[in-house]
Amino acid sequence: MDEPIPVSRDVDWGTAKLMPDVDRARAWLLTLDGAPQSYVDLEDPTHLEFEYARRLAHVLDTVAEPGRPLDVLHLGGGALTLPRYVAATRPGSRQRVVEGDRGLIALVAEHLPLPEGSGIEVRAADARAALEAAPDASADMIIGDVFGGSRVPAHLTSLEYARTAARVLRPGGHYAANLADGAPFDFLRSQVATYAAVFEHLCLIAEAPMLRGRRFGNAVLVAAHTELPVAALARRAAADAFPARVEDGEALARFAAGAVPVSDADAVGSPEPPGGSFGIG
Repeated sequence: MDEPIPVSRDVDWGTAKLMPDVDRARAWLLTLDGAPQSYVDLEDPTHLEFEYARRLAHVLDTVAEPGRPLDVLHLGGGALTLPRYVAATRPGSRQRVVEGDRGLIALVAEHLPLPEGSGIEVRAADARAALEAAPDASADMIIGDVFGGSRVPAHLTSLEYARTAARVLRPGGHYAANLADGAPFDFLRSQVATYAAVFEHLCLIAEAPMLRGRRFGNAVLVAAHTELPVAALARRAAADAFPARVEDGEALARFAAGAVPVSDADAVGSPEPPGGSFGIG
């Protein structure tokens, strides 16, 4: 069998590269302008290389009984790592993926095609516009994983956006977002305050050194109107190769103390990571 070779292509938002993993036969890393975007193993979609993806998967695994199909809206597509994971772990799920980069959609469809009958529908659109167009109470889960380069776009960080997500979720539904920040956490604290103004229950999943301000990194924010599976999430996050903590309740309130919700008028994107934080090689 021919050895897989790297693929490079100019897409709408930069230069995308697909690089084969030499240790796994059908696994690929997707980068955009050198920043890692996705890792997908076509042979085993449940193999998640990136820690933030594992943490989002922990949320997907614990919000409903194992194997139960879910209706999931993914804002941000990349190489479709999490949609493939849900299709493998929750067969019969209906999943809609919104990706703003048409060129990237075409690249992934050509080189990393979805299996037949995956239940995954991919469309090109702006994430905020697609969310606003979604019907009321149409999703069990919304996953926000949108980065313009290495930053979460400002229009996906506001109170109005959070309220729209709450409208689209069914009763008992969950919103989870992959965010990024570093000390003094102005962006992350404002996001906690923003979602706390809309949802009754929140938690934050991140590595302890990141939460202590020792480095820039990813954090997964989870929000719902019903109680979150915090104990189950904490067990899974603590057992990862890079263990993470789950902050909720008073600890999360202390973390966000003094922060206020942000509206569309004053929303800003996540900060640019320091050089090398999200780079490879």
